[in-house]
Amino acid sequence: MFKTLLVPVDVMDAETAMPAIERAAARALHADGSLRLIYVISVLPSSYMEFAAPDLLDDQQNAAERELDAISVKIALPRERVSTRIRMGSIYHEVLHEVEDMGADLVVVGSHRPSMRSYLLGSNAATIVRHAACSVLVVRH
Repeated sequence: MFKTLLVPVDVMDAETAMPAIERAAARALHADGSLRLIYVISVLPSSYMEFAAPDLLDDQQNAAERELDAISVKIALPRERVSTRIRMGSIYHEVLHEVEDMGADLVVVGSHRPSMRSYLLGSNAATIVRHAACSVLVVRH
């Protein structure tokens, strides 16, 4: 039974993650488990940083924390069984690192239906499925 669940969330497209969050919350509730939401802030290349405001990363992190908190309070689990995490870097790398760091036994990923673009270029969900050290459930939106 899966007890430690991780759900990657794009705070700019939370609608895609909601079915995954709901599915993960139901599994965590049934298994008396815990659920963590993770949002990864993509880091700008250093060549772009001279054009960015000095507090851009802090502002992004604060905004992401507010968004994740707003999503987390809607989850049908006791508050002590829900956590959030913000990481910076490449989405799938950071999600895979979080899987290891927290000892997740299931990642629940929301995904759009495949398009020609995702077949040709791949996607974060596909990379997580291929490389995760635990089970992955992909919930189509």
